[in-house]
Amino acid sequence: MDCWCLACDMAMTSVRSRGQAAAHYHRKNSPENDSSQANDVVRAPWAPTGYTAFKALMSARLVAAIWSNISDCDETYNYWEPTHYLMYGAGFQTWEYSPVYAIRSYAYLWLHAMPALFYGKLFQSNKVLVFFFLRCLLSFCCTLCEVYFYRGVCKQFGSHVGRLVLVFLLFSTGMFISSTAFLPSTFSMYMTMVSMGAWFLGAAHWVSVASVAASAIVGWPFAGILGIPIAIDILMKKKKILEFLKWVAIFGIGILVPVVYVDSMAYGKIVLAPLNIVLYNVFSQHGPDIYGQEDFSYYIINGCLNFNVVFPLAFVALPLTYFAAYIVDIPISGRTPAWLRLLAMYLWVAIFFLQSHKEERFLFPIYPLIALHGAVSVDCLQKLYCHVVVGWRYRRVQREHSTAAMPYQHYTQSSAWLAILISAAFILLSVSRSLALYKGYHAPLDVYMEMNWLVQDKAVHSLPPGKQVNVCVGKEWYRFPSSFFLPNNDWHLQFIQSEFKGQLPKPYGNSTFVIPSHMNDMNLEEVSRYMDIKYCHYLIDLDTPQVAPHEPRYSGQQDEWSVLATHSFLDAPRSHSLYRAFYIPWLSARYCQFANYNLLKTTRTKNKRTKKNS
Repeated sequence: MDCWCLACDMAMTSVRSRGQAAAHYHRKNSPENDSSQANDVVRAPWAPTGYTAFKALMSARLVAAIWSNISDCDETYNYWEPTHYLMYGAGFQTWEYSPVYAIRSYAYLWLHAMPALFYGKLFQSNKVLVFFFLRCLLSFCCTLCEVYFYRGVCKQFGSHVGRLVLVFLLFSTGMFISSTAFLPSTFSMYMTMVSMGAWFLGAAHWVSVASVAASAIVGWPFAGILGIPIAIDILMKKKKILEFLKWVAIFGIGILVPVVYVDSMAYGKIVLAPLNIVLYNVFSQHGPDIYGQEDFSYYIINGCLNFNVVFPLAFVALPLTYFAAYIVDIPISGRTPAWLRLLAMYLWVAIFFLQSHKEERFLFPIYPLIALHGAVSVDCLQKLYCHVVVGWRYRRVQREHSTAAMPYQHYTQSSAWLAILISAAFILLSVSRSLALYKGYHAPLDVYMEMNWLVQDKAVHSLPPGKQVNVCVGKEWYRFPSSFFLPNNDWHLQFIQSEFKGQLPKPYGNSTFVIPSHMNDMNLEEVSRYMDIKYCHYLIDLDTPQVAPHEPRYSGQQDEWSVLATHSFLDAPRSHSLYRAFYIPWLSARYCQFANYNLLKTTRTKNKRTKKNS
């Protein structure tokens, strides 16, 4: 496992016994090596410094902050909208934030709202810029956590595994999606990287304990599962029971008390939001299953899209580690057993893959671990290749030329082509997938941003200041990027009836602790959410050939609506599954169909004025 093992040393089974090769491996890599062995020593693989990794990762995360889509409507309505309410006094409230249920934490929201408020007040920025500032701040936090994780991997697994992890993190579509998402699972992903990084580095135990506590209490309670291997190491391997309990008590209470205080002030009663979400998801009669169930293949397909060739490699990391160690006959290096270092991802997979309710964001906390496991598998494959193939070549040369010895060579040199091939395939597929997501699904953000600029034109937007402006959505309600994209508080998003029959959010009342009416936790439709379309000033709609009783082609109703702005949006049902999943120049344009994502303006007011003047 360690990056210092020597390829030809492992291969010379015809000259030395396997036990002698392992002994020689230890002798050559021990700090007691004397100068007489200097010619045998091979340098470890090069790996980028932490500063270089930071610059590369920061660049990638800023790209995600600006160009990644909001892929989950829960991000909009459960996090961006309540944060907009805390900052500007207007926003949508979901049933999770009703004091009756109280399964979301306002403490988590305030962590993001405070720096956004400071930025907005300092620079008097419009809300769109505040939105992207907050995303850029998330990208910075993610980068710091990734660099710390990368340093820990380099120390625990070797520089070769470390640089592979860096490549996988840098280009992964999964990290492109998750790194700047405003979701508790993303926060838990950050904390997972910190806790694992500290553990791998051999840092003080309190860093790992504090990170896991913050992940579970502030972020997502279920993310505490990922701290189990660290707890096993501290309690059972190192026998530091009292120290562990001390830090658990300190950080458990130290983090929980402020969270409970903030949430209790917001809800008007004592609330333990982390406990409430566990009770709802695990012990309620219906739980989250009413929001959709997927079969086992959902996460497999999702993982292959976001990590392509690395995803299947990640699943075989643990057995491949022990198989390679057996075949090569070298000890598995590291301060902790290989099974314990790699346990966290398997625990998560065992629990969440078996749940009927599946969502992409549920895998966010283990995305860095998928990169790590994939890198470990590639490293093992390189060792096996070197042992089998290079060893065979050595024996053939020895027989033909009666050569007694060959120069030592690091296994990563003779098998470099394998790592390069896998990395190149991964990068190519990842960039292709990320481009497909941007080109296919970025239209909603483009249209809402364009609306901010168009309404500054008095010839387009003629309503006087202070008058309520209704921007309506029907079937496109779940692609609304948030109220940060509405010009000011005079502008309100309104829902018109569509074929969706679930529960939609409703605007906040005067306070967060007021119990809203017409709320339920069964996802039952509330017709009070709908506005009559005749009161809509603007309408956002995707113009597709498919129509339904409540979803006509509004763009074709030219006597009622005029098109102000339009952007192309992928029409997935009419597009080839491969070419829509991955962007391939020329082929994707040929085999994919696009529809117009339109910003429409009502013509009713103009018609009334014309009739009145007549």
